[in-house]
Amino acid sequence: MKLCVLFPGIGYHCDKPLLYYTAKLARSLGYDVIPLKYQGFDVSAKGSEEKMRSAAELAFKLSEEQLADADFSAYQRVVFVGKSIGTAAALRYRAEHGINAGTVLFTPLAMTFDCPADGSIAFHGTSDPWVETAALETLCGEQNVPLYKYPKANHSLETGDVFTDLGCIREVMGLVSEYLK
Repeated sequence: MKLCVLFPGIGYHCDKPLLYYTAKLARSLGYDVIPLKYQGFDVSAKGSEEKMRSAAELAFKLSEEQLADADFSAYQRVVFVGKSIGTAAALRYRAEHGINAGTVLFTPLAMTFDCPADGSIAFHGTSDPWVETAALETLCGEQNVPLYKYPKANHSLETGDVFTDLGCIREVMGLVSEYLK
């Protein structure tokens, strides 16, 4: 048995493309999927270290509440998939609960790497206003995390061009598929 847990972002819930298609893909590969739901964030967190830390704490607490009854030991493979603030919550949850889980990090934040990210893969848009590409390259390099970069893509890995975005999501899902296998 395999399990995939989706850790969403502040405004990026599990019905948005990266998480929606990851869930669909994971189910097709035989994974049980748990999509977490977050609420109550201060939407003005961008640009404020204090508010971002508060949001990360809330995401972690909400994750703990929703996963309180999860029996991770029943699964041969566990993968956590995070988006933005959810990447920080996923790695912290994994570390604090001693879960042997792989992690997919969609548009991680600098604070994501406060916890060990071994065994992860990361995806980043080079026009992401939440974290500078050079800083993320350094953080990923320090923890040996493969970083897949998408030119001119934002924090949702979108460029504004529908066909470019569809190509991006296709490439990303191909890489996620390989990771899940």
